[in-house]
Amino acid sequence: MALDGIVTSATVFELTSYIGARITKIYQPAPSNLVFTIRGQKGQARLLLSANPAYPRVHFTEQSFQNPLEAPMFCMLMRKHCEGGIIESIKQVGRERIIHMDISRRDELGDLSAKRIIIEIMGRHSNIILTDLATGTIHDGIHHVTPAISRHRIILPGSLYVSPPEQDKSDPFAVQSKEQFELLFAQNSSNQEGTEEDHKKLVRLFSGISPLLAKEIVYRSNGQPDIWDGFHTVMSKAANNQLEPSVTTDPQSGKTYFSIVPLQHISQEHRIFGTISECLEFYYGDKAERDTVKQRASDLIKFVTNEKAKNENKIGKLNESAKEAQDAEKLRILGELLTAYMHEMNKGDNEITVINFYDEQQTPITISLDASLSPSENAQRYFRRYTKYKNSLTYVNEQLEIANAEIVYLESILQQLESASVGDIDEIREELVAEGYLREKSKRGPKKKKTNKPTLLCYTSSEGIPIFVGKNNIQNEYLTNRLASVSDTWLHTKDIPGSHVVIRSSAYNDATLEEAAMLAAHYSQARGSSMVPVDYTAIRHVRKPNGAKPGFVIYDQQKTVFITPDEDKIKRLPNEIK
Repeated sequence: MALDGIVTSATVFELTSYIGARITKIYQPAPSNLVFTIRGQKGQARLLLSANPAYPRVHFTEQSFQNPLEAPMFCMLMRKHCEGGIIESIKQVGRERIIHMDISRRDELGDLSAKRIIIEIMGRHSNIILTDLATGTIHDGIHHVTPAISRHRIILPGSLYVSPPEQDKSDPFAVQSKEQFELLFAQNSSNQEGTEEDHKKLVRLFSGISPLLAKEIVYRSNGQPDIWDGFHTVMSKAANNQLEPSVTTDPQSGKTYFSIVPLQHISQEHRIFGTISECLEFYYGDKAERDTVKQRASDLIKFVTNEKAKNENKIGKLNESAKEAQDAEKLRILGELLTAYMHEMNKGDNEITVINFYDEQQTPITISLDASLSPSENAQRYFRRYTKYKNSLTYVNEQLEIANAEIVYLESILQQLESASVGDIDEIREELVAEGYLREKSKRGPKKKKTNKPTLLCYTSSEGIPIFVGKNNIQNEYLTNRLASVSDTWLHTKDIPGSHVVIRSSAYNDATLEEAAMLAAHYSQARGSSMVPVDYTAIRHVRKPNGAKPGFVIYDQQKTVFITPDEDKIKRLPNEIK
């Protein structure tokens, strides 16, 4: 469901606990996202502000983000005006999906300046805008809106901020009695032609109520023509912040929905969360990043898929050639039989029938001849064909081995693209260029220096032990061959493309091993499977053969565990980018 005004109200209430907190860091990990690190009396927290067109939202987050090496211009501007500032207030505009966050800080001259961050959560029109609190002048927006895009207002540096058009709806929190509700309902019903369904009427009359929440209100009225009871029950919970943030899955379609209350009209089974932020983080998960990755990596996915298909076709043709070449030994026998019976042949013969002394039954065999060749030349003709087929079989087997290795490698790349973050894509592209699959794109300006130390995803086990995960071959090679110590434990899914995983300790218990194996299964092609086999051994027993593809290793003295990935458990493990 879309994040509505009632959910926004719950979010703002949660955020107000950090009024008076200081913004210590600001990052922009994606074009439409900002992450604030804030510190207050309740401790440190990370706040995500997203104007992603498909997944706009605001909530506290435990997720780790990989930030670009160079901060975008909007991020630099936010740092200039807001980093180090104090959050003075956080308010929702009416029941709309608009949040005002006022920040005060000392500027370079020591003077106190006040700024307002406006977060507009409005689908593809979502935006994050920084304004001067005193004048309402826009410093900049994460998305620019020009006169060509909107005639109502523009979002450009130096322009005056204009609020989105008002919808002239009533605030549902202001309705305190049944009489007030019924009067409002009756007055507006008289202005409508025909019969309007109750849930649609609720959406039209009240700000902040989405169609999904409206259906829940009608459902909670138990089919009564008077829907005040359902309205009052849900709105009183929302107004008094007596929330039950939940995610509900439709048993028919399999789609999931979130709300401030369990959506009983969809299902009677719900997952309840302690806070609205936990609910939103669970619901959205990495949906936004996965979409961004899909867009950024679409050309790579298409290219690698085509290369894999080419090798599969090549294997089909090679197998046909191999089948033909299987007759090579038969040709040698025919040549030797002709040599043995050469005294019975004459030039001009089209065939000869002889006893096949290579056969246990000594059965006669008829051999075709070229009438234009002599007996000796006919025998040599079979030997030449034998040699040709024998050599071709050696070549075919070599090519089959190469093609199969290519498919294994390309499947590993596809698996890595499946679980890649935005930052991982460039490393995968670099690898494909280095391996000769792609040509390097020529870019104007100075070339960026390639780092010899890629960033790695690091989880912390329930025992406090670091577990590193390589999400592409550049990371896998660095993790396994350079970072890990000889006594560390290395894990990988057995005979399944996946990530290298390393437990950075020689002393750990079964809990850490289980969590590391779960991560190896999660970051593999068998992600959605159960009882996934995962091999583990000491790093000293892992080595890369000379000339092998990136990320390819051989290992011995391994043990195998069978594990079923638990997505919820993995999400609960602390993790960061190192």
